[in-house]
Amino acid sequence: MIPIKDKVGIAKMREACAIAATVLDQLKHLVRPGVTTQDLEEAGRDLITRLGARSACFGYQNGSRRYPAHTCISVNEEVVHGIPSFRKVLREGDVVSLDIVVWHDGYVGDNAFTVPVGPISPGVEKLLRVSREALDLGIKQAQIGNRIGDISHAIQTHCESNGFSVVRDMVGHGVGLAMHEPPEIANFGRRGTGEKIKAGMTLAIEPMVNLGGFKTKTLSDGWTHVTADGLPSVHFEHTVLTTDRGPDILTIPRPL
Repeated sequence: MIPIKDKVGIAKMREACAIAATVLDQLKHLVRPGVTTQDLEEAGRDLITRLGARSACFGYQNGSRRYPAHTCISVNEEVVHGIPSFRKVLREGDVVSLDIVVWHDGYVGDNAFTVPVGPISPGVEKLLRVSREALDLGIKQAQIGNRIGDISHAIQTHCESNGFSVVRDMVGHGVGLAMHEPPEIANFGRRGTGEKIKAGMTLAIEPMVNLGGFKTKTLSDGWTHVTADGLPSVHFEHTVLTTDRGPDILTIPRPL
């Protein structure tokens, strides 16, 4: 069953998501040539702590492996779960995906954004624009009475009609008392399929979109997913509350 949040849970989700959004917004402004992904990690770690939260990524367990950083920072062909490093220096023309997930007062806030590093190629610029549009279109489908497949279909249709592919190995998800709750929200699917959307759901909708083919592989670190063809990928994500008035985006920065 998809968890339904009560008034207390919704209020706590708003706070957790506002913190995650504020951290993400501040990290965006630090992205420039010459910065390392570890520089961004340390800034993100310190800001999460300063805002009274903790990283939901740090120590997250996948089998016998624990994620070693407080943020996920993925560059170019890295789709998601890139591990920050001083050896990874940003260069003009790169794209860097910042994925920030925090715990606060028992609830999780989750969001992501891909930032260009200086001027980028026209093709990658279009990839960024179309992927952001796909996120907006997916969110618009998070209406009471619709189904999860309506979100998936809207994202897939927009991306593929513009010549890009959506990642199939990783999906969006419910979020709340845990980082990953039901339902899974794929970025591909058919209208009218999946669970029915009800008021009080909190959904992490996150298009992961590739310039080339949809296939990915995992690096030997056990975490970093990269495109199989080595072409760039981008990642955008909001946590959304479903309401009688339509979808309410929780991951918008606000004064804390």
